[in-house]
Amino acid sequence: MMKSDSKDEIAQVHEILTRTASSADLLLPTLLEVQRRLRHVPNAAIAVIAQHFNLTRADVYGVTTFYHDLHEAPLGRQLVQICQAEACQAVGCRALTTHAQQRLGVVIGTTAADASVTLEAAYCFGNCACGPTVRIGDHVYGRVTAERFDELIDAHGGAEPPA
Repeated sequence: MMKSDSKDEIAQVHEILTRTASSADLLLPTLLEVQRRLRHVPNAAIAVIAQHFNLTRADVYGVTTFYHDLHEAPLGRQLVQICQAEACQAVGCRALTTHAQQRLGVVIGTTAADASVTLEAAYCFGNCACGPTVRIGDHVYGRVTAERFDELIDAHGGAEPPA
């Protein structure tokens, strides 16, 4: 039996699907909408989405796990990604990542216990000449120093490490 929040999530997925044609080429945009709304693609939603698009659960799960912007576990309210590709490594992304982990109180690849922020490694935002590059939500920033990172976090609503 599903938990009540799972029922609410499935209800929201059904609401999204009622506005979506069942054409398989709409699978990815639909998964992205589910991700936007619920901060993840719940495992319980896979079968519902598969049925809507007349696909197998394996097909939908395969798409969900292939794309890095889709997540099986809920993201924090704020998603912070730091590019770890070679060009950003050459200009200090590792030191920036260490600073970000300390500032946010989370290890890269995890979400804060209070779900305020998720910190992720990313691999290339196409901003190689302006590294290190950080994406906060849908905004990409180049030449980010530790000081600039703190300013950006504050501008996006802040995130403080747990006391």
